[in-house]
Amino acid sequence: MCSPTKGTQWMEDQLHLRKNHGFSKKVLLNCWLVRRIVTWASPHPKDSVEDELELSAVRHRPEGLEQLEAQTRFSRKELQILYRGFKNECPSGVVNEETFKDIYAQFFPQGDASTYAHFLFNAFDTDHNGSVSFEDFVMGLSILLRGTVQEKLIWAFNLYDINKDGYITKEEMLDIMKAIYDMMGKCTYPVLKEETPRQHVEVFFQKMDKNKDGVVTIDEFIDCCQNDENIMRSMHLFENVL
Repeated sequence: MCSPTKGTQWMEDQLHLRKNHGFSKKVLLNCWLVRRIVTWASPHPKDSVEDELELSAVRHRPEGLEQLEAQTRFSRKELQILYRGFKNECPSGVVNEETFKDIYAQFFPQGDASTYAHFLFNAFDTDHNGSVSFEDFVMGLSILLRGTVQEKLIWAFNLYDINKDGYITKEEMLDIMKAIYDMMGKCTYPVLKEETPRQHVEVFFQKMDKNKDGVVTIDEFIDCCQNDENIMRSMHLFENVL
């Protein structure tokens, strides 16, 4: 439980972000990672200094806030608040896959979120070293929350390209879809049938694989998503379970 002082400061931070820095209520509610990280932020007068310098005990030191502000679409204040929560949640300076699974298990207790959390972790872990640094986290978050349509689709392609070979197979697309449905559990209405993910994938893949070679390239993926409203709407499903 937060103390009254921390709780008050948390509310003030939330209002400040929503009013002045673009973290809307919808973003905070829909993006589970942001919600978890910001909730763990415990403001302290010297935090802004520590956020800049970082404690010597931390295993992974993030890049300077100025550099991250230039590389992302977050303001300095937003980065400080995100990092404050990130540091409290992960004192080592990096997030491992188990932390991702824990976050999603708490927000989706009615389903099995472990597989989707695994895929999402791999998408954030851009250098594939088994951990997600603060830089990895905010770079990905910046694209998902404030990137262009093109940038979001490239990120989505990377999520669906499970083995990172530059192509999406029907099996990979099905694995992601099934992971999302497994995570949502019985909370969907109407209740989805077991064969629903495969049916959706069959339709999507047939439209995307224009040359019928059995794989979808990034160009095919982006072109199809941008020119098909139904697929674009369905591709946005992953944004609502972040």
